[in-house]
Amino acid sequence: MNITLKPEIEQFIQAQIATGRYANAEDVIIKALKLLAESDEGYQEWEEDTRQKVDIAIAELERGEGLDGETVVMQILDRFQKARELQE
Repeated sequence: MNITLKPEIEQFIQAQIATGRYANAEDVIIKALKLLAESDEGYQEWEEDTRQKVDIAIAELERGEGLDGETVVMQILDRFQKARELQE
């Protein structure tokens, strides 16, 4: 596979090589792709976890277990006020 990189990307790769941490451009790109794969995996896990939480919340609301928005906002404001008081 051949790719064309923008000059700023080439400069970045050369700067990484210049640090001595990488022997060549391929090493830099391999590291970048590994980090991308880890990031994507983490995002997918976060997305699945969030979907499960939303599903649980919807089920709770359907059972009448939820709180109305005004109550939630008042609880949050109360927590902020208590946190400020502790800082003083």
